[in-house]
Amino acid sequence: MTKKVLVIAGSPRKGGNSDMLCDRFIEGAQSAGHQTEKIYIRDQKINYCTGCGSCFSRRECSQKDDMAGLLASMIEADVIVMATPVYFYTMNGQMKTFIDRTCARYTEISGKDFYFILTAADDNKKAMERTVESLRGFTSCLEGANEKGIIYGTGVWQKGEVKGKPSLNEAYRMGSGV
Repeated sequence: MTKKVLVIAGSPRKGGNSDMLCDRFIEGAQSAGHQTEKIYIRDQKINYCTGCGSCFSRRECSQKDDMAGLLASMIEADVIVMATPVYFYTMNGQMKTFIDRTCARYTEISGKDFYFILTAADDNKKAMERTVESLRGFTSCLEGANEKGIIYGTGVWQKGEVKGKPSLNEAYRMGSGV
């Protein structure tokens, strides 16, 4: 069965380590015959949530930016990959802002398989537990969310340092196993 795989790339750095892991995941998913879409958060206009609460009654955000289309893509996807560099032991601000803005329609993001891709200069996976727990905090609010895998790109700081690391092969393997 062909699945729709949505990759949400949170890094502000194009061609960086988490971006490279996203691309390998996509290659794996495409090799298995799945449809893929990659969204670069950095290329989207996403305002901060203002906490106005209008989305609770209308199920749409009062702000007019790119988030409505991104939410539609999430709702249509079967598999969602969330990739973020780890800054000060948590997800970057771009990913957090993106997550906060799902509020208007988060109840419709149901029955999805989730994969997380994390990259960090620290080479200890344990140091990324806060980041994983933050992402799980989001998916725990979604009905029927299934965490399928985590790809740790550890010990990478400079652009391209993930090359030759086992995490590249792991990303391909997880993508092909979607």
